[in-house]
Amino acid sequence: MTSKNSNWNKCNLPFLLRPVGKDYLWGGSRLNDDFSKGIALSPLAETWECSTHPSGVSEVASGDFAGRMLNEVLRENPGMMGRHANENGELPILIKLIDAREDLSIQVHPDDEYAKVHENGSLGKTEMWYVLDAAPGAEIVYGFHTDTTKEEVKKALEEGNLEKLLRRVPIAKNQVFYVSPGTIHGISKGALLAEVQESSDLTYRLYDYDRIDKNGRRRPLHIEKALDVMDYKSSESPKQPIRVLKYTKGSATEILNRCRYFQTERVLINTERTREYMEFSELSETFQVLLCTDGCGVLHAGDTAVDIFKGDCIFVPAGDQIIKLHGMAQFLKVRC
Repeated sequence: MTSKNSNWNKCNLPFLLRPVGKDYLWGGSRLNDDFSKGIALSPLAETWECSTHPSGVSEVASGDFAGRMLNEVLRENPGMMGRHANENGELPILIKLIDAREDLSIQVHPDDEYAKVHENGSLGKTEMWYVLDAAPGAEIVYGFHTDTTKEEVKKALEEGNLEKLLRRVPIAKNQVFYVSPGTIHGISKGALLAEVQESSDLTYRLYDYDRIDKNGRRRPLHIEKALDVMDYKSSESPKQPIRVLKYTKGSATEILNRCRYFQTERVLINTERTREYMEFSELSETFQVLLCTDGCGVLHAGDTAVDIFKGDCIFVPAGDQIIKLHGMAQFLKVRC
């Protein structure tokens, strides 16, 4: 196999990532059961699949950099990030898997401007959810039913009836939801999601169902900051974006979401009965990330082949190269 770039080296080659697990009290066991994560946490609420955030950095799991932390590798090889290169090895995005056995808190995220001023220069949090599975009755909280005010929300919190203001939306497998900063939101029990977001760990909890954590304490709320950043206008029930599958031999792709921070595509390959590969060229100015959400296959780049299974996450460095996929699988492909 050949590539457009004959000078292959270890900085060109894609590699697998090993995620960081989070044991938030609302989590379940599906990330271990369904995706074979092998993380010794119970519950296992989230896996941070591709992350350089200080709250949880992914580890390189294959190739010449195996066993090293992703941010260290990128700091030493900034060209892997392309136009996003920086001296700290920090990616602008974070990709997660989320298993909600119980309801998540009712929460909101700040935008970049607010976070920069009030959170020591942090990024805000714009995010996108792709529904991998949803139990009967699973739903999300998404904004308010009608226009409201800060005073009305404060009063509802004091009286314990915030729920009456919230819009709840049923969800189903293969749906996409874009959550902008300022949108009050929550994920209900029974949802299994992939999340693509800015590289931020800022969550302002407004309500947490008065739950007690493993240490016998209620988790902290951030009511004043949440009220500062919240959008009080009513939110229409989110509509699913128009999605167009583009077919080639053995594969199909569709754009799920595109915003100023990232673009997410769904890639389907089925080359088991052919000798063809699903092939795509990587643009030299940016990195990309592949998250396998179902099936298995093999990724070829230059003389390197990487076996991929459901739940695997692959970092593809920036560079003028051709990537080939073979097998029967589905991926989320993220770039920014």
